[in-house]
Amino acid sequence: MIIFANMMLYVTPIAIFVAIAVGLWLLFDTFLNGQTRSESRLDAMRRRARGEEEEVDNSNSAREGINKLLTKASPKLSSAIQPKNEQDVNKLKVKLDSAGFRGEKAVEVFLSLQVLSGLFGLFMGGIGSILVKGFSTTAVLYACGIALLFFLLPGVILSILAGKRKEKIFLGLPDALDLMVVCVEAGLGQDQALRRVSEELEKAHPIIAGEFNQCNHQLQMGKTREHVLQELAERNDVEDLNTLANVLIQVDRFGTSVGKALRTQSDAMRVRRKQIAEEKASKTAVALIFPLVLCIFPGIFVVLVGPAAITMVKELLPTMGT
Repeated sequence: MIIFANMMLYVTPIAIFVAIAVGLWLLFDTFLNGQTRSESRLDAMRRRARGEEEEVDNSNSAREGINKLLTKASPKLSSAIQPKNEQDVNKLKVKLDSAGFRGEKAVEVFLSLQVLSGLFGLFMGGIGSILVKGFSTTAVLYACGIALLFFLLPGVILSILAGKRKEKIFLGLPDALDLMVVCVEAGLGQDQALRRVSEELEKAHPIIAGEFNQCNHQLQMGKTREHVLQELAERNDVEDLNTLANVLIQVDRFGTSVGKALRTQSDAMRVRRKQIAEEKASKTAVALIFPLVLCIFPGIFVVLVGPAAITMVKELLPTMGT
């Protein structure tokens, strides 16, 4: 009976917690999908009328279902933590743009992911805390702390993705400028050079190729070259790309040589990349001090001094005995 009572102390709170979570999920699913049953039937009838076959790719259908679910749920979930002013919204949009997420509902989807991640952390942290600490105030505090960590996790992942993307742009931009110099000196204009570079670098540097391709589409839609270049610098938040955009704008305004300006900019970027590599190489010696002192030197000390110490102990023990 005592064992059964102890088991019930843990099982009952967990069962209540799981029941609440399942009830919330069913309510959430009904709220989202209850109004789409008739729409799904109409879509099936339209496809049947057009003679289209149902898709059998389960992975694609599951992925599309998740995307639709997030798209439908994002306004409801993100409303609780939606930024109150336009400045905060623009800051978040700049972060998403620099990471490559530029959909119309990117902000809402990101905030929804934060809410879902926090709820998942609350669920897992609640179960773990109840198992370890029991149903107490300490368990609630631990669960809230884990939920907060999970809530902040999408922002950390977003920063990592943005940093990697900026690094790829920084490393590939000199090659793109060299190719652009060749195109300009061959007689192509800036627009044709951007189009050619985006085609040639599609496999080597797909991020830069995608950015230049987007610039070409904006130019074809009738935007001015200055506005397109400013948007290129703003949505990527890369210093070298911002410098390149300013150089091209100045060249377009004053009519100077495009090839010479691009070659100078490319050389400056390569010099800066070389300086960064030399700076990292010079920091390597300092970074190696800690593993040398903590891991390697103790082993070397034991190997070198150990035999001599053993010999000294063997020689001194008989002397001390006499």
